[in-house]
Amino acid sequence: MTSAVPPPRTQAADAADADAEPETRAQRSGRRSIAVALLSGAVGAALALLASRQTWANGTASVAGGDLPLSATGSDVTGVPAALAIVGLAALVAVFAVRRAGRMLVSLLLALSGAGTVAAALLAADDSGALDEKAAEASGDAAATIGDLSHTAWPYAAAAAGALIMIAGLLALTYGRNWPAMSGRYERDGAPRPRKAPKVDPDRPEDLWKALDRGEDPTREA
Repeated sequence: MTSAVPPPRTQAADAADADAEPETRAQRSGRRSIAVALLSGAVGAALALLASRQTWANGTASVAGGDLPLSATGSDVTGVPAALAIVGLAALVAVFAVRRAGRMLVSLLLALSGAGTVAAALLAADDSGALDEKAAEASGDAAATIGDLSHTAWPYAAAAAGALIMIAGLLALTYGRNWPAMSGRYERDGAPRPRKAPKVDPDRPEDLWKALDRGEDPTREA
């Protein structure tokens, strides 16, 4: 007759749990770094794309009828932040698809994408080239320049977005080696890897029933 009461814990089991405690803490720390990296990278990429569509500069062009107000969006001034944001977002996803040296390279690409976004946004914050081109088109004079030039805060928002992407890359470089990869359940040829059957305890009736439900013979030795 079998007993449904689980066997008492042994000193060896308690010691094994004590040894596993540091690993659990490391996994907990890894989950926190993953959450921060994903949040920073995703928010940074979204903010950079949003900022690129907003007005970065305003001015007026002198035309025959008077002064014509003109404005330039971030994409008019420079397409680098938006492009690097897309690269950074792709790298953020790819971090979990590769391992070892590949993960370090992708993490470095992620950090560099953020740094490049910061640099491009700050360099373009005072740029007037895009508005000068629009002034030349509006006036028909290739030498025309924009007047009453002013800039918005959106270039600095794009720079902040790049900083968030760079933080995600730095976290991946620092903690990425301990992050999990995408499910490795399938081999390269697409065939599923066989799963090891759970160990059946003959003294636990619930284990016997679960084995029968899986179509296994609980009396067969492993």
